[in-house]
Amino acid sequence: MPFAQIGEQALFYTVSRRGGPALILIHGAGGSHLHWPAALRRMPGATVYAVDLPGHGRSEGPGREHIEDYVADIVRFMDAVGVSRGVLVGHSMGGAIAQMTALMAPERVAGLVLVGTGARLRVAPALLDGILQDARGALALITEWAWGPEADPAMVARGRQMMARVNPRVVWGDFAACDCFDIRERVGEITAPTLVITGSEDRMTPPKFGQWLAERIPGARFVLVEGAGHMVMLEKPDQVASAVREWLKAVAQD
Repeated sequence: MPFAQIGEQALFYTVSRRGGPALILIHGAGGSHLHWPAALRRMPGATVYAVDLPGHGRSEGPGREHIEDYVADIVRFMDAVGVSRGVLVGHSMGGAIAQMTALMAPERVAGLVLVGTGARLRVAPALLDGILQDARGALALITEWAWGPEADPAMVARGRQMMARVNPRVVWGDFAACDCFDIRERVGEITAPTLVITGSEDRMTPPKFGQWLAERIPGARFVLVEGAGHMVMLEKPDQVASAVREWLKAVAQD
């Protein structure tokens, strides 16, 4: 599997080259490229890159504590793999990174797919404090909130195991970055075609967050996935992949 060199760090990623537009999959807090299902990572008719952010998965280095720093990483990653302009697909914190990239480097963004995210991502102080003081307890709480009632228990267990492998300091930095993120006054400046996807049972970023985004980003489309929680793309992979494929076709025709 390949690595992309950005400065002194190497970022791990997977790539599926099946023609069409370039999609960059950006995972959420404490995640990795495996938070994206195969239905998205290997989507027909697209060239899909799924990256591990610094300090996550198989990528080197420390994590970040500001969304803007992750934006710089994504832009440098795109440079390293030769993508001048791509569709950024971001989940939760990854959605914040995607939105901020569209504001900071709009010429690099051909479109946005915002999954389980919002224009503001406040984090409960007890959770932020708990990540460093009681990592096991914080992980249990995150796991409880992240999945919908219909989620496969085996999948939930795997998700918990994956996050447990991430350094608690990196997880704390991710949530600290989310807590500082607030672009509510700037959302209307986003000009890239946008698809917003939210699970109906999402307790971390409830549907109203996604609806708010879709109402304020010009021309955005909103898709509600019934029965899914915050990890909507893993809980309902076929529905999410289908929504992305249909949206990409519509954007190509515009």
